[in-house]
Amino acid sequence: QVQLVESGGGLVQPGGSLRLSCAASGIHFSSYVMGWYRQAPGKQRELVATVTSGGTTHYADAVKGRFAISRDNAKDTGYLQMNSLSPADTAVYYCNANRRTPTDQYNYWGQGTQVTVSS
Repeated sequence: QVQLVESGGGLVQPGGSLRLSCAASGIHFSSYVMGWYRQAPGKQRELVATVTSGGTTHYADAVKGRFAISRDNAKDTGYLQMNSLSPADTAVYYCNANRRTPTDQYNYWGQGTQVTVSS
């Protein structure tokens, strides 16, 4: 059974930092692209950042220079370090693991963790 379990969300003041974690089980984690997405109330889910198994990263423009995605394949865990948070970053953050082969695609989601930025 595949599980992605996020942790580290919470309430933080503007300008503060949080570190999200995503613990994977049931998959060969190092074979997957890992990503973080977020969904604010009334909005569609949007990409935040992705990291390949080799460490190549991609960020949404809205978080470039403030967020850092990383992974530890030995621990089957991914991370999202979020700095200089603003109320616009308030959302449920979801971990995603995605793998494509020539014939199949495997796509898994975590249950989400709430991040609230407010004074």
